Amino acid sequence: MRFDKLDDWLRWQQSLHPHTIELGLERVGVVARRLGIQNPRHKVITVAGTNGKGSCVAMLEAILIDAGYRVGSYTSPHLLHYNERVRVQQQPVTDTALSKAFERIDGARKSVSLSYFEFGTLAAMLIFADIDLDVAIMEVGLGGRLDAVNLLDADLALITSIDLDHTEWLGADRESIGYEKAGIMRAGKPVVCGDPEPPASIAAHAVAVGARIYQLGADFSYSREGDSWCWRAASAGYARLPLPALRGHIQLQNAAAVLMGLSLLSPHLRVDQGGVCNGLRSVFLAGRYQRLAGTPEVILDVAHNPAGARALASTLRAMPAAGRTLAVFAVLADKDAASMVDALERQVDHWYLAANHSARALPIAALRTLLDEKVAARIDAFGGVAQAYRAAREAAAHGDRVVVFGSAFTVAEVLALHV
Repeated sequence: MRFDKLDDWLRWQQSLHPHTIELGLERVGVVARRLGIQNPRHKVITVAGTNGKGSCVAMLEAILIDAGYRVGSYTSPHLLHYNERVRVQQQPVTDTALSKAFERIDGARKSVSLSYFEFGTLAAMLIFADIDLDVAIMEVGLGGRLDAVNLLDADLALITSIDLDHTEWLGADRESIGYEKAGIMRAGKPVVCGDPEPPASIAAHAVAVGARIYQLGADFSYSREGDSWCWRAASAGYARLPLPALRGHIQLQNAAAVLMGLSLLSPHLRVDQGGVCNGLRSVFLAGRYQRLAGTPEVILDVAHNPAGARALASTLRAMPAAGRTLAVFAVLADKDAASMVDALERQVDHWYLAANHSARALPIAALRTLLDEKVAARIDAFGGVAQAYRAAREAAAHGDRVVVFGSAFTVAEVLALHV
């Protein structure tokens, strides 16, 4: 074996490929064919979209497991441990399982260069192929059409919201981005679109490839009724469902798409209303409006683009604090930080700025300049996320809340303080 420890494998992978991101299926497809993992026996659900992918995966996972199925899930990025990316029955796989998978991939690739993400995707596919799964839920890393996850033919494609993000790779408008997300569709297989106003490229691609699309607002709908909600489709429906344990109105939109997807798979993966209710009540996803125990109230949210910031602002408005909202904000340089600040400016009373540990972090001087130009609230800048977070906690009075957002890296640095 090239390495004995998972950390050594991961460090090596990060230095192996000349580009951090290189979309395309040719190289990774060659290795997948050598490993014989492109046609798994289990069902495959592929999830793409700008925001909401992780929430949909978590809800699918919780509902299907409660219904008695054996489920594997692949997501990215991770927060604290790489193993979070590859789960079986909601439990991260072991260092040993990942290292053995990496060893097999390294042997099969020969002279083919693979990126860090491609290694991880192949490892998930390989691990899932070796165990007795009923279904694998695969979250696209970037885009869809040229993402390594798209090596697998999805029995169900689920597309969440479409918005502007990663425009340097996916295109500068929603139509271009929608086309890239639509690449996960397969002929004769169902597609669920949970965006209430999707770009036309989504439906157009479904027609082009011969996939049947089920659109929120046309083929299925949902409505909130006090502390419960209902979901309706042409041939199915649920009343008096519990609100998802994941907070925010946007989670009903995600949950509605999940239920549509599950109804389409029902001949193979039957789920009753009891399983749906139990899954919605128990679902958990770190870093998605996650409240930490204790006082002051601390909310962690990985909102890392304008659409995510708008969803966070909506949830903060719907769940107001008795006192002030203190925001710990650190963002990546390739994100539209100005639009994120615009989305949350009215919800924040005091900004605590920092640069996170990522090599792609927006420098603190640039972030401070941006905030000085856009907000009237008090602003303080710090050398790191941990310092900003501690300062916000110390400043919080009774009834105040601290909201940490801007990136998975930002949330991870605060979560690490509470482990």
